[in-house]
Amino acid sequence: MTNSTTATAQELDSEQTTKLHALYRSLHAHPELSMQEHATAALIEQELERLGIEHFRCGGTGVVGILRNGDGPVVAFRADTDGLPIEEATGLEYASTDKGMLEGSEVPVMHGCGHDTHVASLLGAAEILVGNRGMWAGTLVLIFQPGEETAAGALAMLDDGLWDKAPRPEVVFGQHITPRPVGTILVSSGPAAAMADSLRVTVRGQQSHGSQPQDSVDPIVMGAHMVTRLQTIVSRELDPRKSAVVTVGTFHAGLKENIIPASAEFTLNIRTFDEDVRGQVLAAVHRIIEAEAAASGAPAPQIEELYRFPQCYNEPDAVPSVLEALRGAFGAESVEVTPPMMGSEDFGHLGTAIGVPSVYWLFGGLSRPTLEGAAPVPSIHSPLFAPELEGSLAGGVTAAVAVLFSRLGR
Repeated sequence: MTNSTTATAQELDSEQTTKLHALYRSLHAHPELSMQEHATAALIEQELERLGIEHFRCGGTGVVGILRNGDGPVVAFRADTDGLPIEEATGLEYASTDKGMLEGSEVPVMHGCGHDTHVASLLGAAEILVGNRGMWAGTLVLIFQPGEETAAGALAMLDDGLWDKAPRPEVVFGQHITPRPVGTILVSSGPAAAMADSLRVTVRGQQSHGSQPQDSVDPIVMGAHMVTRLQTIVSRELDPRKSAVVTVGTFHAGLKENIIPASAEFTLNIRTFDEDVRGQVLAAVHRIIEAEAAASGAPAPQIEELYRFPQCYNEPDAVPSVLEALRGAFGAESVEVTPPMMGSEDFGHLGTAIGVPSVYWLFGGLSRPTLEGAAPVPSIHSPLFAPELEGSLAGGVTAAVAVLFSRLGR
């Protein structure tokens, strides 16, 4: 782990580091889909037992650990635990070959977003705090949250009484790996990640033989017009000084090339930072879809909300102490204050639910040769995303310990 002149000089020894690497490999090899993280939760519980940390289940497959060390502040730290329906193509010897069930179908599963790194890093940080009780005082609430990818997990834990069962913290921390150099940190002040809305649109037409289009209302052509017109919301309706993304991620229709089907279905993902912009974009989405259906002489389409992510907001008053701690651990040149990312997180629910501030940062997970090589750099959610094991875990553990000691250190 990275040394510093503060309490974060406390590190895992070589034996502990070897065990943490083995734990990470196991997590990476056996990912589970959102709200199905049963084996992952059991492994986390096993590690908390080993460390002597009391714990309980929350929100189904969520796990909460409570590390008490006398009187002092109460601080929470969250790590998400779920994988993604991606077939891994990293070629790692510990690559996932596991499968999961998604909407009734068996799919490959991969930790393509690095949540395995988040879990291992928080467990490594907890081990350092357990071994250095004389250097800090207070209570650490460790939140191993399921279902981040579907925005279900944080709400499930809150609905299951998270803050009735665990001590209420004065601040909630979280972190996420990113395809930047290991040993670097990105922090935002204010908005840290975008709100997100995901919608499913079912377009209804009239089925006919492919040779007789005059007898049909073609949902594929209608849906294609919708998809194309939706792209004009950002380019032609939104003030260029404001940010939004409208993405059509899936489109499904028909079973055979000579049959015009009765319906088509596509899904949308919308990202915004501002509630007014969000409202404007959603209203335009509904208007365009309904108008294109009317123009085609089709019945009204069905627009269904799949899930919504809240804004992830870093409380500006809480950011300076986090920056100081991270700069002390990594060096000022390695910690960058950045604009918010367009990605989304349900992390924000945890602090907002009880009116306490949150701070969330990104830590680098790729080696410089990978980043500077000729091959394209794999992003998160890519089947090729493979964090540099030793450096990314060292960074995740060091960042967590540095920030926790900044609040809990004696």
